[in-house]
Amino acid sequence: MARRARLKRTGLGAIGARRTGAGGGSGLWGRLRGALFALALAAILGPPLAVLVYRFVPPPITILMVERLIQGRGLDHRWVPLRRIAPAMVRAVIASEDAKFCAHHGFDVAAIDAALKHNEARPGRVRGGSTISQQTAKNVFLWPERSWVRKGAEAWFTVLIEAIWGKRRIMEVYLNTVEMGPGIYGVEAASERYFHAPAADLSGPEADRLAAILPSPLKWKAARPGPYVKRRTDRIEARTGTVARDGLAACVFR
Repeated sequence: MARRARLKRTGLGAIGARRTGAGGGSGLWGRLRGALFALALAAILGPPLAVLVYRFVPPPITILMVERLIQGRGLDHRWVPLRRIAPAMVRAVIASEDAKFCAHHGFDVAAIDAALKHNEARPGRVRGGSTISQQTAKNVFLWPERSWVRKGAEAWFTVLIEAIWGKRRIMEVYLNTVEMGPGIYGVEAASERYFHAPAADLSGPEADRLAAILPSPLKWKAARPGPYVKRRTDRIEARTGTVARDGLAACVFR
């Protein structure tokens, strides 16, 4: 007790308290810096590591699948290797979604520019300019809502999958994760649902019809197509001939 009284009189107790407080503040700032460093490290290393893992491992589920499941749309997702998907399906999605798939490095600048001009002229009818690589990056790693943050992340993941996966793996993952109806993901599930056959047995017209619904799979039907989907299917069928003749899918079949 006498010692405490002396400390109070001399002011040493207050100095010690101030030092303790200052030390606590330094500790808090140190922990905050450590947390920020860990977040930055995760942001830098996380995407390449995730892409590297999915180079060899099938993506088990995506954010879109979870979101649709919560909405009550169900989940039918069946992974199959590319060798068990009819080549007609590969040609159909290239004809429908990305004719320059084998030529670009993830981005089709001309298509993006055309989409921007179209959307500026007709804001009520939005057209996308995303390549199959960009769609795959979004489908597997990101959320579906449009935003500049998501587009920036999509661009980064697109660069990564082009560098680490290559075209054949990108196509394989795309055909196994793309939404093809309410609760239906990938061509195996879609083929079984709509045509009661595995993806390996898809005919050319069936593959063209599946590709035709890709821009709006919750609205358009592959099993009972309306007039618009039928016209899209006819156009895709005509383009698949060009894809085959000009070798536009060669990077996938090597």
